[in-house]
Amino acid sequence: MMQLRSTLAGRITLTAVATVILLFLALPIVVIVVTSFSDNAFAAFPPNAWTLHWYASLFADGSKWPAALSLSALVAALSTVFSLIIGVTAATALTRSELPLRSAVYALVLGPLLIPQIVTALGLFLLFEPAAMLGSPLAIALGHTVLASPIAVLILVATLRGIDERLEDAAASMGAGRLTIARRITFPLAAPGMIAAAVFSFITSFDEFYISQFLSSVDTVTLPVQIYNSLTFDIDPSVTAISAILIAFAVLALGLVALVRWLGTGRQDALLSVENTTAIAAPGGEAV
Repeated sequence: MMQLRSTLAGRITLTAVATVILLFLALPIVVIVVTSFSDNAFAAFPPNAWTLHWYASLFADGSKWPAALSLSALVAALSTVFSLIIGVTAATALTRSELPLRSAVYALVLGPLLIPQIVTALGLFLLFEPAAMLGSPLAIALGHTVLASPIAVLILVATLRGIDERLEDAAASMGAGRLTIARRITFPLAAPGMIAAAVFSFITSFDEFYISQFLSSVDTVTLPVQIYNSLTFDIDPSVTAISAILIAFAVLALGLVALVRWLGTGRQDALLSVENTTAIAAPGGEAV
């Protein structure tokens, strides 16, 4: 009985501590969201009255926010494509080939995550400045790829390692070629991981500040740089509104990842059946 009481008390204590920690972590987010509806021109918390004026001002005539938002979306989309190409290629080489010095290569791929971002930004500035590429969305996207691609590699390596290789071996033993195996088995099973890698790559690029600050110009200002400029040179309560929108976007993105992973649960077990595996390829490597 004493052991049961101790266990129950431990669970209650653990739940209380975890709740307090989660509330502490979420408190700044709640403050930003609530402040975005305040009518105070100095973004005071708690608000004295409620308004949607700051959200409306984001898209008013002469506002700089739409241009910054569209540029960040373009750069993040390009960076996501580049990161997925690098991520799929590197993850496949690290998990499906006899790559020499695999651990060293893996550490090198993840190296940008360990280097301070401002150092990486300075290096990219010195690289692109002689090529007259400063201010180019392509240059900013390539710079963001340096930080986003290691995250994609991490997710895709874990995804590919979680795929039962017996499925690929079974299809190969029945004559399926590499492209058929990849198209009918590996990529469908890795789809949740690829979507997660794309989402996190997009968010990483969309929120990146240091590289954008070093590589941007007067005419190409990304959203994080515009937020920094608004907080530095004037007091613009619209910053809280755009911040609340970014928070909502991040929550929706994480919800999408969770939904995709939930929908993908059980697909590998279904393919493990002999009947489904046999239907993947016919002798000669042609898909049925």
